[in-house]
Amino acid sequence: MNEFSKYGILPHESDFVDLTGGTTIEKGKKGLNWKGRLVYGLRTRRHIGILNRFYRNAIRTKECYYGPFKGEFGHFLLHNLPFLVHLYENNVRIHYCGMELHGPFLVNETGESIIHKWYPLRDFFGEIKPLANQTELPEDVEKQVEAFKEKAKKSGKPYLDISRNDLYWFALRNWQLSGKQAAIDLSAAYGHGKQNTCVIFPRKKGGEFTPNNGGPWDYGALARRVAPFFDKVYLVGHPTLSAEVETDGNVELKVSANNADTLKYCAEAKLIITQHSGAVHLGAYVNTPVLIIFNGQPPIKGLLDTIRFRQNIAKQKLNYAFSLSEIENFVSEGNF
Repeated sequence: MNEFSKYGILPHESDFVDLTGGTTIEKGKKGLNWKGRLVYGLRTRRHIGILNRFYRNAIRTKECYYGPFKGEFGHFLLHNLPFLVHLYENNVRIHYCGMELHGPFLVNETGESIIHKWYPLRDFFGEIKPLANQTELPEDVEKQVEAFKEKAKKSGKPYLDISRNDLYWFALRNWQLSGKQAAIDLSAAYGHGKQNTCVIFPRKKGGEFTPNNGGPWDYGALARRVAPFFDKVYLVGHPTLSAEVETDGNVELKVSANNADTLKYCAEAKLIITQHSGAVHLGAYVNTPVLIIFNGQPPIKGLLDTIRFRQNIAKQKLNYAFSLSEIENFVSEGNF
């Protein structure tokens, strides 16, 4: 097994991936002296022990407290929702503290909640930019989180506090990969069958090139290039995170903080187009192919983690385009 196949990287992706960029447990040791490596190793083993005890007790007692999740969309779709689904499929009653925005995802195929008791956190994206699961919250939201933690500790039930970044970043995310993730196909809950439509996430990333996302795109021009191949092209996403785009013809702006709407458009679409961001993983939950657009030259930073962390939830391969002409060619060929 070579390094590429080891991480689930397909031949067409090998030129796009930086193999040094994965946040594996081993990666956490790099750059540390012998003392640092020793401390890191001991801490990691302790964290794995905490995770194993929580998991055993949750499966045994059929009830648990989990949270708070307060971070980026990609982290929710890759590291939290799949674990919650796994617990739900093992008949665990989940007390969950997380972002109200994500409520539409926390359902089964028929739209029934997978959460036994939910402690929702309001939308704060207009005030604070989320960061992994380390987001510094507004005061009122932080009070909600602390109340949840106190209730969880007093409950006597298994409780996993994922706000502990040293436990979350290297230990929890990698530990889940060994048979502790699952995904629910939400197509039927939100869609009415595939339509000849395309969804674009016009992410507002600023004017600078970043190794993870590439350079900025003219989303109006992008939508016009693909519009002839679809009956409708929908621009979707959270208002705070979306660029302003002028639309006309069969291109429609459907930016909304209501993820139920976003899920509907994605579930019915033939293709999702997005930068390398959390929206990449939406296709896995609604069985819709995804085209990652990167304005620049590979490698794409973070792509290794994107590929290796989505293996448990995704059925389809990812597709890539690096210019408007490549995007148009991909869509015109219809091989998705």
